[in-house]
Amino acid sequence: MTAYPYEAETNGVCIRVRPVFVDEQSSPEDDRFLWAYHIEIENRGRHTLQLMTRHWRITDGDGRIQHVDGAGVIGKQPVLRPGARFAYSSGCPLTTPCGMMQGAYRFEDETGASIEATIPLFALDSPYDERRPN
Repeated sequence: MTAYPYEAETNGVCIRVRPVFVDEQSSPEDDRFLWAYHIEIENRGRHTLQLMTRHWRITDGDGRIQHVDGAGVIGKQPVLRPGARFAYSSGCPLTTPCGMMQGAYRFEDETGASIEATIPLFALDSPYDERRPN
């Protein structure tokens, strides 16, 4: 398995990200570019956590920003005991050949206390971007 090039740890939660450009589902002539991103979440803390919500800030190559909020990830609100990991994959379409994503997950522990974990800033680069800003 390929390593995760982006990683951040906040409040005992480690988030690792690996973006991959999906050429076969992109259409540069139609300004449609698609990335898959693979995320691994590890609970390095002492409390059991449940992932409740996500917030994404997606910036395309022209600087347009989109905010995406929702419950859980991929229709799930996983519970992570201390030392546990949860991995999933999702995707992001853009109309530009590059962009960036970052965000946060909100967890609750067994007492109901909220914990926020940062999703590190990661680049969405395609071979069609001549500027390669990221």
